[in-house]
Amino acid sequence: MTARYGPRVALLVVDVQNDFADPAGSLYVAGGEKIIDGVNAEVSAAVDAGSPVFYSQDWHPARTPHFVTDGGVWPPHCVAGTTGAGFHPDLVVTGEVIRKGVDGADGYSAFSVRDPASGHRSATVLEERLVRLGVSTLVMVGLAGDHCVRESALDARLLGLTVLLPLAHTRFVNLHPGDDERAVAAMRDAGVLVA
Repeated sequence: MTARYGPRVALLVVDVQNDFADPAGSLYVAGGEKIIDGVNAEVSAAVDAGSPVFYSQDWHPARTPHFVTDGGVWPPHCVAGTTGAGFHPDLVVTGEVIRKGVDGADGYSAFSVRDPASGHRSATVLEERLVRLGVSTLVMVGLAGDHCVRESALDARLLGLTVLLPLAHTRFVNLHPGDDERAVAAMRDAGVLVA
């Protein structure tokens, strides 16, 4: 898939952070570091065509129900201000950063966060930014395909955006065997253009 960037197309780079993309990270996504050159090529193509680029970033407090230490399912990761929460040093970052999970909410989607106790969802600023820019198509790359990429893609489709997902530029956690295949099927069912 070759993304055609332009004024009504945006690129969203999802969570290419040290805890996910570095083999020493606390929640390493196997092969996460191997997508960075391809992601950077997408960033370059987007910038050259005048497309806005956004980056989502997990930015959790040290204590949150999102973590297994406080009743969640995930090991502590991307704690605000730590090296693990930083973007991978090889990633080209040139655009607005959308932080998620800041107040302890489950921050899977770049578009919304969910209170782990009440289930209440609230929006991040990403939709507002895309509407203001007149974006109708969103290209998505990053980590991980079966969680934050999937949830961001599904939210984008609910907002009526055309979503392009080049699989070469994502990797999957596979907490449960087959999560990758189920995530791709769910995105395709929602109309995400996966290639």
